Amino acid sequence: MMEGTIYGEGLDRNAANYQPLTPLKHLQRAAGIFPDHVAIIHGSLRRTYADFYARSRKLASALEKAGVKRGETVAAMLSNTPAMLEAHHGVPMAGAVLLSLNTRLDADIIAFQLDHGEAKVVIVDREFSAVMASALKRAEANPLVINYDDPDYPDDAPFPKGEMLGVIEYEDFIADGDPDYAWAMPQDEWDAISLNYTSGTTGNPKGVVYHHRGAALMGYANVIASGMTKHPVYLWTLPMFHCNGWCFPWTLAVQAGTHVCLRWVRANAMYDAIADHGVTHLCGAPIVMSTLINAPDDEKREFPQTVTFNTAAAPPPESVLAGMADAGFEVTHLYGLTETYGPAVVNEWHAQWNLLDGPHKAAQKARQGVRYTALEDVTVMDPETMQKVPADGETMGEVMFRGNIVMKGYLKNPSATDEAFRGGWFHSGDLGVMHEDGYIQLKDRSKDIIISGGENISSIEVEDAIYKHPAVAAVAVVARPDDKWGETPCAFIELKPGKAASADEIIEHCRALIARFKCPRHVVFTELPKTSTGKVQKYVLREHAKGV
Repeated sequence: MMEGTIYGEGLDRNAANYQPLTPLKHLQRAAGIFPDHVAIIHGSLRRTYADFYARSRKLASALEKAGVKRGETVAAMLSNTPAMLEAHHGVPMAGAVLLSLNTRLDADIIAFQLDHGEAKVVIVDREFSAVMASALKRAEANPLVINYDDPDYPDDAPFPKGEMLGVIEYEDFIADGDPDYAWAMPQDEWDAISLNYTSGTTGNPKGVVYHHRGAALMGYANVIASGMTKHPVYLWTLPMFHCNGWCFPWTLAVQAGTHVCLRWVRANAMYDAIADHGVTHLCGAPIVMSTLINAPDDEKREFPQTVTFNTAAAPPPESVLAGMADAGFEVTHLYGLTETYGPAVVNEWHAQWNLLDGPHKAAQKARQGVRYTALEDVTVMDPETMQKVPADGETMGEVMFRGNIVMKGYLKNPSATDEAFRGGWFHSGDLGVMHEDGYIQLKDRSKDIIISGGENISSIEVEDAIYKHPAVAAVAVVARPDDKWGETPCAFIELKPGKAASADEIIEHCRALIARFKCPRHVVFTELPKTSTGKVQKYVLREHAKGV
């Protein structure tokens, strides 16, 4: 406030000069300036910005009429569809908080999240009816269930529509909403806008809370990092449940861009969308790049534009970068966590690096990079002394963040929040180095989290499932490098004396207990290396896994 100076008197905040930041204003502005521009493409559907804004307001109005109050949770179990985009705007317009459920999770975890988040409403796509029905039986929460019956659900879908749950369908629900609903701005930009659950090293999900300020700033930062000019065309290959789609559901409206929805990531569908709709940007894990460049020729399409591909997680191998360039894609390497609204670090590319040979160019591309424009600082520190490590590219420390695109904290978990923010920095749990030019590079993870296809898998959750097999005496699960998925779980198992089990048997056992994508792809039966105190030496197993 600058008290005691000439700038501290008579220059107070007021409604004319200070308003809370919110990404909802991005949509309002786009609808006012470009009302007839196509905002959403989904199958045969074309929806303008005027319609997008009106339907989001109808959803907000309908939620209020249904009794949803400020600060209550509305869950969405939706694919990358228009309803999911509307939920990202309509839910916070009602003053509520959006919980985007991971559609790949099992019923127990979904039930936990519904209960922990105290969901009052859940909007569920019929594709996920079966797992949601099971989750609702397990949950103590009794939310209003709204079905989403996608009229553009593909006829050749690999998964048939499930049964209708609840008592009302999405279109019928919003039909009673007011398209001119006078939605309320957040009372404070620190107000929660969304809730995302992330796996922890204990296997228990932690609820990461975002605020309006951070989501609004991410809109601007994503535009800059992705090089988005007016009217970009964005293909939804990244799940919107993942860190709220890295905040891109709110970002596109900044430049009045077009969302091209995609329910399943398939090579032919991606190439068709890129060629037919002039896609300029997409995001995804390394698996998406592999799917594109390894597609059979009859599924590929030629297109004249260069497409920006934002990727995170494991750095792309040199061969993949070369294949993407040949196919017409420019790869931008990002890094972040659920706790930082998705990407908060970008590998800002220097023109002179294009002159490097393949291996040296790949080495530059593999570095995670420098802070987003919306992030105040990212550095590498000794977590004990809280001193920055030398910028020598060799001294390891923990990557730490500070700024306005760091989460509010973990819902109902003050001890975990305090620990994460110890010393005034967000502790990522990732180990890395700082290079002389200020670029960070990850080297290892202090948390035993496996990042497979861009999704976090808790090694302890997988271990807990394996331990339930009657023949297992001890188990340790580590990440195994994988060209397609980035990483996959690899299980090392000691069997009980006189007991037997096969790798296939262990994998099938896991599939009955946890989501399929979390199950180990490789199983090794061996004596686990341990310290003198009996602690499993996972660093030894990580090296072993590379040769499995």
